[in-house]
Amino acid sequence: MDLALDTVLLLVSFAVILAGAELFTNAIEWFGNKLGLGEGMVGSVLAAVGTALPETLIPIIAIIFVGTAASEEVGIGAILGAPFMLSTAAMFVTGVAVLYYARRGRRSTNLQIDQRIVGRDLRFFLGMYLLAVGMGLPFFEKPFWLRIIAGIALVLAYVLYVRQTARDPMDADASHEELNPLRLQPKLTTPNMRAVLLQLFVSLAAIIGGAQLFVREISVFSAAFNLSPLILSLVIAPLATELPEKFNSVLWVRQRKDTLAMGNISGAMVFQSCIPVAVGLWFTPWVLTTAAIVSAAVAIAAGLLLQLFLRTGSVLSGRELASLGIFYAAFIVYVVGFYQGPVPAPH
Repeated sequence: MDLALDTVLLLVSFAVILAGAELFTNAIEWFGNKLGLGEGMVGSVLAAVGTALPETLIPIIAIIFVGTAASEEVGIGAILGAPFMLSTAAMFVTGVAVLYYARRGRRSTNLQIDQRIVGRDLRFFLGMYLLAVGMGLPFFEKPFWLRIIAGIALVLAYVLYVRQTARDPMDADASHEELNPLRLQPKLTTPNMRAVLLQLFVSLAAIIGGAQLFVREISVFSAAFNLSPLILSLVIAPLATELPEKFNSVLWVRQRKDTLAMGNISGAMVFQSCIPVAVGLWFTPWVLTTAAIVSAAVAIAAGLLLQLFLRTGSVLSGRELASLGIFYAAFIVYVVGFYQGPVPAPH
């Protein structure tokens, strides 16, 4: 095992994800602008789904294409780990970015967001995720037909969410906001759609490829330090694959596009609580281990606290967002202090 080479590859993957996220945020804004879409569709749906592809592929590959008992455990852990990471670590990073850029005089310490968009995201997330966790509690046997119905309900709920988001009117101020030139056509005031799509696909390929390399290298380091597959799937893999959402949100925070920054994360939380969970319900017994249930409970608690913060109006402070990192730290304390090792996968 050449840890020096793996360290270099880890840093390369990090740089590729960062570059891909910068290209993606630039392209997705132009894409939404050309289609006349509101900030909800651009941030909570297009950007959220696009950057959610890396972490979505991991459980699908593990569950459907590998199909072993161990891979089922990894798949379920990755499915639940994504909302956990988004609602805690991603919010923490965004809050820290707000405070950092405020200290440098580039913005205020408060985010000016469209509460209707972010609040709707959180309500959908909490409702769908509670259903997902409830279906996985090991207290009663779930027949296959019930899991099929629950999975269909989650997919239909996401379709409803996208329809409601698509109906949002485009913000008049946002429609006239000057966008940064498209990176592929920096000299044009208005780029053509072909260049926008090309940059969009290139950036997504960079994000997905970089995230997969990042996960592979993190797996190497995990094996070197004897971390279990469950911890890898719950904490380390989602931490790596959520980098696109974190980077996109930091970039938008720097540009004071706060609704896009928050919607990118909250929209991904909705997607991750619906589509990947449906795959888990359909292709696994969906019986959650204790560690998985704890991570889900932490994600729900963080989501509820964020909803409470939003009740005060459209202003959300960087300190409030950063405080959600406490939930992530609490789960790490649980893993280090109380986790007793790999839990056998359910059969």
